[in-house]
Amino acid sequence: MAASHCTATPSLLSFLLSKPLIFPIRSRFAASGKCKSHSLFSCKNGHVFGVRASLDDSSEVSESVVGVGSAHVAPQPYSVKIPVGDRHILVETGHIGRQASGSVTVTDGETIVYTTVCLDDVPSEPSDFFPLSVNYQERFSAAGRTSGGFFKREGKTKDHEVLICRLIDRPLRPTMPKGFYHETQILSWVLSYDGLHSPDSLAVTAAGIAVALSEVPMSKAVAGVRIGLVGDKYIVNPTTEEMQNSELDLLLAGTDSAILMIEGYSNFLPEEKLLKAVEVGQDAVRAICNEVEALVKKCGKPKMFDAIKLPPPELYKYVEVLEILSENGFVANDATPKSNTETIAEILEEEDEDEEVIVDGEVDEGPVLFLLMFSEVDVKLVFKEVTSKFLRKRIVEGGKRSDGRTPKEIRPINSKCGLLPRAHGSALFTRGETQSLAVATLGDKQMAQRIDNLIDVDEFKRFYLQYTFPPSCVGEVGRIGAPSRREIGHGMLAERSLEPILPSENDFPYTVRVESTITESNGSSSMASVCGGCLALQDAGVPIKCSIAGIAMGMVLDTKEFGGDGTPLILSDITGSEDASGDMDFKVAGNEDGITAFQMDIKVGGITLPIMKEALLQARDGRKHILEAMMKCSPPPAKKLSKYAPLIHIMKVKPDKINLIIGSGGKKVKSIIEESGIEAIDTEDDGTVKICAKDLSSLERSKAIISNLTMVPTIGDIYRNCEIKSIASYGVFVEIAPGREGLCHISELSSGWLPKAEDVFKVGDRIDVKLIEINDKGQLRLSHRALLPDTDADNSNSNAGQPTGKLNEDAGALLKSTDKGLLKKVKVTSQAKDGLTEEKIEQPKDKINAPKGTASSKRSSEDDSVLPSRKFIRKLVSPSQDKPVTNKDKIKKSSDEAVSSVSGKDESSLVSEEA
Repeated sequence: MAASHCTATPSLLSFLLSKPLIFPIRSRFAASGKCKSHSLFSCKNGHVFGVRASLDDSSEVSESVVGVGSAHVAPQPYSVKIPVGDRHILVETGHIGRQASGSVTVTDGETIVYTTVCLDDVPSEPSDFFPLSVNYQERFSAAGRTSGGFFKREGKTKDHEVLICRLIDRPLRPTMPKGFYHETQILSWVLSYDGLHSPDSLAVTAAGIAVALSEVPMSKAVAGVRIGLVGDKYIVNPTTEEMQNSELDLLLAGTDSAILMIEGYSNFLPEEKLLKAVEVGQDAVRAICNEVEALVKKCGKPKMFDAIKLPPPELYKYVEVLEILSENGFVANDATPKSNTETIAEILEEEDEDEEVIVDGEVDEGPVLFLLMFSEVDVKLVFKEVTSKFLRKRIVEGGKRSDGRTPKEIRPINSKCGLLPRAHGSALFTRGETQSLAVATLGDKQMAQRIDNLIDVDEFKRFYLQYTFPPSCVGEVGRIGAPSRREIGHGMLAERSLEPILPSENDFPYTVRVESTITESNGSSSMASVCGGCLALQDAGVPIKCSIAGIAMGMVLDTKEFGGDGTPLILSDITGSEDASGDMDFKVAGNEDGITAFQMDIKVGGITLPIMKEALLQARDGRKHILEAMMKCSPPPAKKLSKYAPLIHIMKVKPDKINLIIGSGGKKVKSIIEESGIEAIDTEDDGTVKICAKDLSSLERSKAIISNLTMVPTIGDIYRNCEIKSIASYGVFVEIAPGREGLCHISELSSGWLPKAEDVFKVGDRIDVKLIEINDKGQLRLSHRALLPDTDADNSNSNAGQPTGKLNEDAGALLKSTDKGLLKKVKVTSQAKDGLTEEKIEQPKDKINAPKGTASSKRSSEDDSVLPSRKFIRKLVSPSQDKPVTNKDKIKKSSDEAVSSVSGKDESSLVSEEA
């Protein structure tokens, strides 16, 4: 059928519209008086036979039937460049994702973030929260990589992606109107990443623009920026290189007139510098929002304000009357009066059972019975709002909070350490009805947490804090499983709060894990984790730089409504009800000198810098009070390593020796671990070796093995009691140190001729060897013969009184013809370092023609034929010191100083040539 346009008759249109299964009307347009409907005759190939109808308030109907092959009317593409800091970001819409309610791509450098917004056609059940879900994903393909897992695709949401989801959700939720119950979903992907421009702040801005362009009836456009501080310069959306030198990591989101969310981390930054950074960020957000508002006017979709359903106005009057009666004790659930917080908790509790609200005969039942005319959800919503109003009124008028405290007063604090004997460090921190059990565990690098990021560089965290919020801490029954997004976010806030006080890896080479289990909760459990984690670190013996405390601040913004002077009222150490009913939740961690982490969620507009300054200064006073209370911890932190903590020793070797420790395929390092009994060995390219062991004895064994493996041998070194590892036809291989072997050639095994090494030696025998050569490949050549006493010289020594004794075969005949006693033996005894006696022979000048000098190697052939062979005779003096060396030998180990004595008048006639 060719594409055609026609006007349908009213009867035909009525027939078509009477078929809801064929032409379902999208409810969000029906609620607003307009509807669009596509026929189910649509096909996957794009050929449609559909009807598009529009209804106006006058009920006049017009219709167009589009034939097969007609194209869907798509939004026109728009793009705009928005100045942010020292560069521009590019915002584009209408190019990708045109069927979504709103979609944009935001580009900064070569980093591109794509975000869509869609909402359900049918509204969900009314509730006291906006049904918004956010998902953010960093595609590995954005950086030219692929997942390292088995399935080669992205899996579950990573922790840092969850944190960015929270950054997107928190500033958008306060801008959503009450009474809008269409489920809304925001999806965000990183499509390209250049490694310089971070995608998280872009994702916040992209989500705010996509929602502004969609049909969601939000109040104002939202944008987000990151602020860094390098030196004295505040940088908007700094690059990753600039962030390495930054003292501040602040992410701020808001509208053109108000701040909605700030979160950041710093290194003890003063409050004044933080306020200046917020001011810079607010100016940048305002500029982005103004450009977004102009874009929305061009291509934004109509907002669904007609879909908002609020409770009836008359319901507020009856609930207020009921609240007044309850406050004065005229209406109660039972005979026992309950506190204000208990009443709120019971009212907000979702139960199917009907509860009796009024005791018969106490009051007129008219106002209460009238509530039955309204839906349960509307009653709960109004009751929550009215209760919040009365709670604010009580604080402003009476100056007392629900638990009787003043606005600046902090709940009682109690803490104790060392309650878990086998843990490396433990602490129980209690503040009012909020309690955290913190446990610190120490380990080596293998315990570090590996971070899988977009850049192709392995990142390991040597400190991480894991926060757990079980349902039992609030007396409820709930799901137990993987950590929720709230648990991940609170854990990261506490982790970044404590990170600046940790020592460097060179000073403390341990990996530190802190677990914070919330055992009781009534406000500010994340800040209790900061205080408990700090005490647990001290109890584990971690040499922290200083103590850290955290506090949560609240606020009542509009005090004039309740009889005040209009000045915002800041509350210290807020409880759960004050968090739910207040206008601000501002968490600040640090010490008296500065701030390490902060997180602020604003529930209303109008937060100014003076209000933030007042909150920060009041938070500093609160931190000082908490730190003083932590100093009174009983029992106090141990401040020393637990006997159950592992031992870590750091060694430095030459970088080219690291391969000797690792071995082929890691075989050597595994054998060292098995042989010594240690836990692990970690090596680095710069020659750093870290040994982790449970006890000192295994640590010393591994140190000795590694020292011998990486030692630098020197020619002349002597090695005692070395084991023969293998025997070959040309010699034996001797292990001079664990893992270090050298060849002792068969010619160096004995002073005489040896046909086979197996005839004298076998594998496992132990001998003394001397290093005589190191070739170009680093292979060692050893000698056993150099340390053996000469047998011929011993024979001549035993026959000292006989002139016919065999000194050698060539000079035997000559010696027989000489007179007895021709050779006068002069014994020169030298006590060497190893306890040997050196005997030397002096030749009389008047009997034998011998040239003057000692140990001369230049003799004529006639002298060689006449003189007997000159021998260097060695004899052991002390059997306990088996170290026969010459005076020229280098000794491996130090010993007593040599003492020499010479007998004879002419020292120049001593023969000192080695055999």
